[in-house]
Amino acid sequence: MRVEGYVFSIIGVFAVIVDIIYWIYSHDPTGTAALALTAGMGFLVGFYLLFTGRRIGMRPQDLPDAEVADGAGELGHFTPGSYYPFFIAASATVAVSGFVFGIWLVLIGALMTVFFVTCLVFENFWHPPVPED
Repeated sequence: MRVEGYVFSIIGVFAVIVDIIYWIYSHDPTGTAALALTAGMGFLVGFYLLFTGRRIGMRPQDLPDAEVADGAGELGHFTPGSYYPFFIAASATVAVSGFVFGIWLVLIGALMTVFFVTCLVFENFWHPPVPED
């Protein structure tokens, strides 16, 4: 993760340099703010990756003499297909349609969206994976 952290940190430094040059030549507050946010996001992701990489140690991808077999093994639990994103999108559509048809529909759609997002977040907590034989 060290390499990825350095890449994002370099993107942040580049965005700061471009931001300063852009402000000097244009005095445009919108573009300057957008470039400053780009720099901040580059530094944020870079710091996270460097911090996490130091905490978990070297991965097989980071070692110059690694073999393919070094990366073998269980990668973790990945959720199978879920219907909750569809219901989240549908309830968000109901909420946005409420701005046209009435504020009561915004409230219903917002409550449905919060409910389905909560269901999606806790989907694996409520239904733990069944161990394979």
